Amino acid sequence: MRLLGVLGGMSWTSTAEYYRLLNQGVAARLGGLHSARLLLHSVDFGPVAAMQHDGDWRGTAAVLAEAARGLQRGGAEGLLLATNTMHKVADEVEAASGIPLLHIADATAARVLADGRGTVGLLATAFTMEQDFYVGRLREHGLDVLVPDEEERADVHRIIYDELCLDVVRDQSRERYREVMASLAQRGAEAVILGCTEIGLLVGDGDSPVPLYDTTAVHAEQAVDWMLSG
Repeated sequence: MRLLGVLGGMSWTSTAEYYRLLNQGVAARLGGLHSARLLLHSVDFGPVAAMQHDGDWRGTAAVLAEAARGLQRGGAEGLLLATNTMHKVADEVEAASGIPLLHIADATAARVLADGRGTVGLLATAFTMEQDFYVGRLREHGLDVLVPDEEERADVHRIIYDELCLDVVRDQSRERYREVMASLAQRGAEAVILGCTEIGLLVGDGDSPVPLYDTTAVHAEQAVDWMLSG
């Protein structure tokens, strides 16, 4: 089994879910007492989040690049960046480490296209919904991507940072996400991508009128395939 380096802590709540899914995936494939071979570097999200909101993406890249180099020195053969938003600096992190990075948008696009769907809604942080590093990558795969309107994007972003990243799950926030997903479906979305690794903690398939793609689960499954293909 290949040794996977995981860059986590952004936030710790979703990294905990990654850890569970990676180990469950390996156990399901290999049976018995098998579990995933992982190296985890969990950053302090406070400074990283502050840099995100200040637009200091170079600073965030430096933090993750240093962590990635440490994972490589520890023997990691590949990287999993356990966050959608920080894929904004995925190329810099991959280059700094010198080992391959499993890109979350590529894994998600492949799954959506394999299911025969072409138009998707996207729920994520404002950075991910409004900047091209993620939406553009999905579109490069041939997907038509719809994002919520400005007010909806603000609510989706706030709930992620003020609640889900702090392990707070509120019914009223779930209802708001249901409204936003219904709006995306009415605009023509055939499915909705949960493009932030915390969103799966709040909503599931029963909350949406169209199928959901939880990027955390899709990314973890891709990683299990990679670990066991060595």
